[in-house]
Amino acid sequence: MSDTAPHSPTTVLLVDDHDLVRAGLRGVFDREPDLTVVGVAGTVAEAMAAYAELRPDVVVTDLQLPDGTGIDIVRAIRRGNDRTGLVMLTMHTGDRPLLAAMDAGASALVGKDAPSSDVVNAARRSVVSPRSFAAAGLLQALGRRAARESGRLSDRETEILRLLADGLGIGEIAAELYISRSTAKTHVARIYQKLGAANRAQAIVIAMRTGLLSSVDSIGV
Repeated sequence: MSDTAPHSPTTVLLVDDHDLVRAGLRGVFDREPDLTVVGVAGTVAEAMAAYAELRPDVVVTDLQLPDGTGIDIVRAIRRGNDRTGLVMLTMHTGDRPLLAAMDAGASALVGKDAPSSDVVNAARRSVVSPRSFAAAGLLQALGRRAARESGRLSDRETEILRLLADGLGIGEIAAELYISRSTAKTHVARIYQKLGAANRAQAIVIAMRTGLLSSVDSIGV
């Protein structure tokens, strides 16, 4: 007979204001032998009360709640606590919720359209590394924030970005600005690199989302 005692399951608190979502998440976690749901909540207030009573290993919370946001929960729990796993779920895309979750101290951000296995894996990972943030598209979002905060696009690059948005090709940009094709090509490559984009379309979308371009600038797309 082994003297090694079995590990206790990881305890989870689920926070979402929709009964069906909570029930679905509970079903997902109940199928995992190493995870057990010890409580559910539908508001920020209920979540904080349940957390104080239950002290779960992991909190999985929706972003939007009737009396606040999952960000409020993450900030409140993370204040002075580096041990609890904090996983946020959201149906919103873009840099804003991702960076807000990271800055608040979340362990992970998972889209509600992601496979249920992603939520389970995020919960498991959050127990092992609560303060190491994970999310799809994180590196790209960090790159775009760095570009915004440091103003990494030069005046010339911004000018070329607008010409790209107008639909001009490398040769046309070179002629418009009286520069060589190779110089224009180098500028475009640097713009893509700084914005974390793979092509013209991605660069324009990122530039619009980060305020480097307005919808008026992109009428040529």
